[in-house]
Amino acid sequence: MFDRVYRQRLEADLAQWETDGVITPAARIAISGALPPLTSGISIPVVVAIVGGLLIAAAFLAFVAAHWTDFARLLRFAILVAGIIAANSIGAWFARSNRPVLADLCASVGAIIFGAGIALVGQMYHLSGDFAAGVLLWAAGALVTAALTGSRGALAVALVAGSIWSVMRVVDAYSFSGALAVPHLPFVAFWLVSASLAIAWNSRVAAHLVALATFPWWIMAAVQISDASHKEVLFLFVLANGATLFFGGGLALAAVPRQRARDAGMVLSIYGALSLAGIAILEMIMASVVSMSAAATVQPRWVVSFGVAGAILAFATSAMTRQAGAFFAGLAIALILFVATIWTAPQMGQPWPIYLVGLCAMLSLVVSGMLHASRPRVVAGWFGIAGAITTITWALKGSLLYRSAFLAAAGIVAIVLAMVLNRLLPRADR
Repeated sequence: MFDRVYRQRLEADLAQWETDGVITPAARIAISGALPPLTSGISIPVVVAIVGGLLIAAAFLAFVAAHWTDFARLLRFAILVAGIIAANSIGAWFARSNRPVLADLCASVGAIIFGAGIALVGQMYHLSGDFAAGVLLWAAGALVTAALTGSRGALAVALVAGSIWSVMRVVDAYSFSGALAVPHLPFVAFWLVSASLAIAWNSRVAAHLVALATFPWWIMAAVQISDASHKEVLFLFVLANGATLFFGGGLALAAVPRQRARDAGMVLSIYGALSLAGIAILEMIMASVVSMSAAATVQPRWVVSFGVAGAILAFATSAMTRQAGAFFAGLAIALILFVATIWTAPQMGQPWPIYLVGLCAMLSLVVSGMLHASRPRVVAGWFGIAGAITTITWALKGSLLYRSAFLAAAGIVAIVLAMVLNRLLPRADR
């Protein structure tokens, strides 16, 4: 979709440049001929066909469930296998007919039927001892389908099932032993295989799916290592260190020579920047409510190492590429992590240093996005600034007069800094 919009804009620019005499007609023809052909988009008939396919799949599952007890066990199993084979066979026919979207849909439907088949067969033979293992089998089967067919939908099914499996394992372990020292590591191997597929396909859709799959796993990691005495604090700190590693790792991956890895790194850095902005807002909200100073010393070392690694990766990327955008991204990461070391208890007054550091971190994020021409990063930074101003203005404690004075002072400093930069920076770099 985005390639099509770019091509339309490029064709319009080429026509305008030819009219203005900037390029010759031969140059325009040569440029247009050098561009690769556009892939077929999702048209209205394809959308209708997708809806129809989903309705048929739902009807199949509902019919089997309604008459499940009327069929013999062997017939039940045969129906499920036939549904999987039919979905993938129709998908193969669509693939040969050069209809990749419908082929992808059929592979996804086959993966969903496979998961439903596992649940129904387990119910049929009373195999309910380890439901999480059945979900893992579903995730593995969907991942194999994605690898064999290149289906983004099957990859989405695999990641959803894998996330459910990871959450179930964490809940089971947490119910027996309470707070745990390490997260559910087997999911990391599953995630790495999925990420490898996304890079091999050079697919932004797959990269987005892989990036989104990290959030439930990391949130559960934050939940499972939080003890009773510092639950809110450790939860926030684990999320903060994860966001910084996500952001720094994405920046580092976006700087490698391989184009496929760079594209995947850009997607990861987008979610990392959005996560960093959300963490900054949460830190400033909780700063006026919860005392963090005591809990900062009980963070697990592996959590702290993740945050430090994210900052190192960002600054190392800046040093290797000599790009100021990566440096400001690393500065934003470092400032968010620095909040933990200057946290003060609420009874000691308003946490002005935390407010100041949070604002500087989000401003650094905006500058980083502008230097890298990354609109999502700029949006994340502005979102963080808006959240910081809202938090400072409507904090639960403290004088409104003092808060207005702080905001006014910060605004004056920002204006003075803008005037200095306006004089120092060349006009092309402003």
